[in-house]
Amino acid sequence: MANTYVFKVEMTCEGCSGAVKRILERNQDKVSDFKIDLEGKTVTVTSALSKDEVEVILKKCGKEVTFLN
Repeated sequence: MANTYVFKVEMTCEGCSGAVKRILERNQDKVSDFKIDLEGKTVTVTSALSKDEVEVILKKCGKEVTFLN
C-alpha cells in the first residue's frame, strides 16, 4: 500500500529542484509518484516505503529535509 508524505526541502533554485527530481527518478522502483513545489519548498512523495526511508532518499540531494506530514 502506498502512502503520501510531504517534506520541506530547502530548495532555492531550479538546480536544487532538479537535483531532487533526479534523485527521485533514480528511485522510481520505490517511489510511485512525486510532486516538487519549488516556490513552496515542498516535495510530495507517494511510495510504499516508510517516511524515514523516503527521507533518506531525499537527503541524498544534499539539501536540508524536514518531514511535514
